[in-house]
Amino acid sequence: MSDHSGKRKHAIYRITFIGFVVNLVLAAGKLAAGIFGRSGAMVADAVHSFSDLATDVVVIAFARISAKPRDEGHDYGHGKYETLATILISLALAAVGTGILVNGIRAIRTVAEGGLLPRPGLVALLAAVLSIIAKEVLYRYTVREGRAVDSPSVVANAWHHRSDALSSLGTLVGIGCAYFLGERWRIADPIAALLVAVFIFKVAFDLVRTGLDELLERSLPADTEQEILRIVTASPEVTAPHNLRTRRIGASIAIEVHVRVDPKMSVARSHELTVDIERRLRERFGAGTLVVIHVEPLK
Repeated sequence: MSDHSGKRKHAIYRITFIGFVVNLVLAAGKLAAGIFGRSGAMVADAVHSFSDLATDVVVIAFARISAKPRDEGHDYGHGKYETLATILISLALAAVGTGILVNGIRAIRTVAEGGLLPRPGLVALLAAVLSIIAKEVLYRYTVREGRAVDSPSVVANAWHHRSDALSSLGTLVGIGCAYFLGERWRIADPIAALLVAVFIFKVAFDLVRTGLDELLERSLPADTEQEILRIVTASPEVTAPHNLRTRRIGASIAIEVHVRVDPKMSVARSHELTVDIERRLRERFGAGTLVVIHVEPLK
């Protein structure tokens, strides 16, 4: 394992472990507040926080795998395992959104059929406020650090933290209306939950689409490929780049390109040019960038 990969792996562990501890404390606290505060919304919010614990474990496990160097069975390394982790987190988000949606619809039906939702206690209201603050801080920390180490699974997990914060916001609105405005306003709780579920589905869809694009070998964006071609042809001795192929492998990218040089150029000089191109590409896109350059004579 390279020094860069080792540092990246330990950074992912540290970021995710902090999130794990915060989620554990919040989930236990919200569950207690929901039970003693007679708030079904807060209990559901606690379940949402417990789901974050599961995704933290997924990130830690897959970070260890994705940091492994290439071997006989994985010529391009293990970066796609991190992509798989991102998709699993996305599916967890969708599952949480479905649970919130179903519970919200059930509560609205109860009111529509003449039922009465229970009045939550003040402890549930305070727990919602604390949860929003803690999870928003955790989101900002995790997404910043995840982007710093270029880890899509950590960034995906950060969005899971924010979905929990938004879930708590919806819970706060519902509990606040039920607590302060009387019986007829208690339906605000499930309505807010439905709005939160829609946002969660949107985040889950965006994340799973990104992960699937990578697994299905989607090329890098057009502007990135144009930048690659500019780097490849920075030397006037290299012309006519073609057959450019790009893809993402976890936190790294792979680049394959054909270039043409003077047919009278020596093998040693053409080799020097390709080494220089590889160096510049890795300086721009990271030391883990996989580069394959095929040299052809200019016709």
